[in-house]
Amino acid sequence: MRKLKLIWDFRGPAGQKTAEHHLIHLKEYIAINKLNITITGVESISDMHSLAYLIVDESEMKPIRDALKPHRGQVYSEA
Repeated sequence: MRKLKLIWDFRGPAGQKTAEHHLIHLKEYIAINKLNITITGVESISDMHSLAYLIVDESEMKPIRDALKPHRGQVYSEA
């Protein structure tokens, strides 16, 4: 089954801290809804752009997308 990476972008000098804080809320959502999501994280693209993400199975994406409203998504490849 294909996996998708749901992404929230944060820009500006506080982007990294904001992404880290957003990840806390993503993990809370996962725990409250008892979801089987184990891959989450934060990436720093540059000094002015960071992102928080979680990886979901494509079949489970729609309700999570609708509830959390990610900025974008992409196919996830384990590399």
